[in-house]
Amino acid sequence: MLREIIPYLLIIPATAYSILVLIVANGFFARKSSFPCHTPPVTVIKPVKGVDEGSYKNFASFCTQNYENFQLIFTLSSEDDPVIPVIKKLINDFPKIDIQFVINSALHTFYGPNYKVVNLINAIPFVKHDIIIISDSDIRVRKDYLKNIVAPFYDEKVGLVTSLYRSPEVHGITTALESLGFTAEMIPNVLFASRLEGLTFALGASIALRKNALERIGGFEELAWYLADDYQLGNKIYKAGYSLELSCYFVESIIQKESVFSLLSRQIRWGRTIRVSRPGGYFASVVTYPFLALILVIAISGLTKAALYAIIILYSVRFVTALIFSLCYVKDGILPKYLWLLPFRDALSLIVWALAFMGNSVTWRGKRFFMERDGRLKENEEQLGV
Repeated sequence: MLREIIPYLLIIPATAYSILVLIVANGFFARKSSFPCHTPPVTVIKPVKGVDEGSYKNFASFCTQNYENFQLIFTLSSEDDPVIPVIKKLINDFPKIDIQFVINSALHTFYGPNYKVVNLINAIPFVKHDIIIISDSDIRVRKDYLKNIVAPFYDEKVGLVTSLYRSPEVHGITTALESLGFTAEMIPNVLFASRLEGLTFALGASIALRKNALERIGGFEELAWYLADDYQLGNKIYKAGYSLELSCYFVESIIQKESVFSLLSRQIRWGRTIRVSRPGGYFASVVTYPFLALILVIAISGLTKAALYAIIILYSVRFVTALIFSLCYVKDGILPKYLWLLPFRDALSLIVWALAFMGNSVTWRGKRFFMERDGRLKENEEQLGV
């Protein structure tokens, strides 16, 4: 009797988590925005390096906003960067938009190894407005983006607003695996964490913040030694006494074609970054992994009838949860077409979780770094782990 019950006991954590995130997501997306119309002038900073998939379209989406007063700054570190002609074309095509680009390579040797953050430091002297928006170069938005992301700042207690992101454009199995990770893993986890403990971090795809909140934490200079600059930015502003807001508005992350190896490398980097940023939560998250439950069921009970029924229940709930997220909440269009990939995505997530504990080195923009326990980076290769 006990042997028949064990498989069902093993799937309880992952199955219960799938049901809980559905409940949390329903509450989050069902809420109606109570924010009044609030459209203060804003400055959008885009740190860039190189050309991404659809760079011009990504950048142009920020120039076609239904918003009266905004500034757009592109900041980069090299005068030879291939993205410069794209920015110049943008300036020529949108002459009525306040667009400029800032190039400064000197500061990179002074502040720290996070080139994205140092690019942000470069841009600060040119910022004209009190609300600053930071958005990655591979992000594309709709015309109502600024109105939605800025509205919560009517409340003076709000110091930062961040957005969820999705990837509706996929180029085969590899990018579908990454997009599935956003829909079936990252977004549910963020919603659950924010519901459980409140929002204490930011997501780098889209961050809006008050300039005075940034100054209160010491500026972008405080982030230059961290890989997880988005997490640190949100967490420091939260600790400074401001409230953080998670917007219901999705931005689009435009994924480039890539190999499985590059995908795995980036996933491991993200995993190790999250581990050092939120060690307790990251370690405990493994109990929610469906593929771990599947492995334990087979390892302990074998392929008995009870084990097979338990696995069917486990992945029936998992499939339904992912479908609801994709079709009803995220609306990314990747499911049901790629639903068959979900167990493989779950296996990849479990592998990445384990590998995140097997070293403190990360590869980022062609360089290897060693992460200290507090998440700070070291470039000394003699200290690199495996």
